[in-house]
Amino acid sequence: MIEFKMPLLGADMEAGTLVAWQKQPGDAVRRGDILADVETDKGVIAVESFAEGVLDQILVPVGAEVPVGTTLALLRSDQEPATAPPVETRPAAPPRPAVEKVSAGVAPGVKLPEAGARVAASPSARRLARELGVEISTLVGTGPGGAITRDDVERAAQTKPPPLLPAAAPPPEVDRATRMRRTIAAAMSRSKREIPHYYLSHTIDLQPALDWLTAENERRPITDRLMDLVLLIKGTALALQEVPELNALWEQDRAVLKPDVHIGVAIALRQGGLVAPALHHVPQKSLDQLNVELRELVQRAKSGGLKSSELADPTITVTSLGDRGVEAVFGVIYPPQTAIVGFGKIVERPWSIQGQVQSRRVITATLSADHRVSDGHRGALFLAAVERRLQEPDKL
Repeated sequence: MIEFKMPLLGADMEAGTLVAWQKQPGDAVRRGDILADVETDKGVIAVESFAEGVLDQILVPVGAEVPVGTTLALLRSDQEPATAPPVETRPAAPPRPAVEKVSAGVAPGVKLPEAGARVAASPSARRLARELGVEISTLVGTGPGGAITRDDVERAAQTKPPPLLPAAAPPPEVDRATRMRRTIAAAMSRSKREIPHYYLSHTIDLQPALDWLTAENERRPITDRLMDLVLLIKGTALALQEVPELNALWEQDRAVLKPDVHIGVAIALRQGGLVAPALHHVPQKSLDQLNVELRELVQRAKSGGLKSSELADPTITVTSLGDRGVEAVFGVIYPPQTAIVGFGKIVERPWSIQGQVQSRRVITATLSADHRVSDGHRGALFLAAVERRLQEPDKL
């Protein structure tokens, strides 16, 4: 039997709420298939299977809040016999005896939905409904499998007559933003407490890359034009192959170098806060492929459609605040990663080229790195490698 567990979707995650099952007992499961949808402070995440087989038994019902590492279901090989009848996982509430049967098979540490509930809803949605005075049994869910979400509760609250006195609870938008900020605060506090950061910056002449990009995009339709960020991401990935110790995770009190470069891209969310999902195997992909994947990743991050592998896999993060007018950004490392690369605004500066002063467009690249894993000498070599790669954009 293979245990399908609640994954760790970020160093700050402690638990998640099971929103829906996308497979039922007896269904064939391939590697990469979506088995379940899980709600975290970062949104609803599609959790993938990293094994193949047949879904044998579901241990956690929809609506349960489970700690990271809890076994959610069991998978078996095609040759193994089924071990138990399937557990009912539909959103509609089953008859009371069926509820008792499911409760007996729930994995340790699982918090079951409220007794007598006749609708599928996450614990956070139920808490919000109580705070806003919304009768949750009257709502129609728009979440996976018909589950009631926090947005459903918020919409219902907005249609109620205004109270005579100010509501004691803060507006839902403030509550959501607060939860996201707490999540970020936990990760960043841990980072600054445990990781001895060192910081480097280097100004790079980006004129050759931008000239090449302009000429390349003139030959393309508007929908296929490359973003300058794609060049920066690809240049970073190729530089990591020259200084591989920066592409490492700190695990069990030691640095573990990762053979594949999965670059997390920091993306600001509409409701506040940010996520940094991964672009996978960046050095092996063309600029066109990365351009398409980056656009899709940003769209899904903002609309809520990220996969568990995209949040769990980054080996290093790239953050860019150039579109916000910032010329340099020194990031805080997101554990268990050991480095973060920052890019600022592209600006025009006087620059000496073979003894002649010219006006050139330049960008400031920064590196925040873990001193337990690398030192300033290696970090400087990395930034020099990024610069060198960007001087030859046609080879990216």
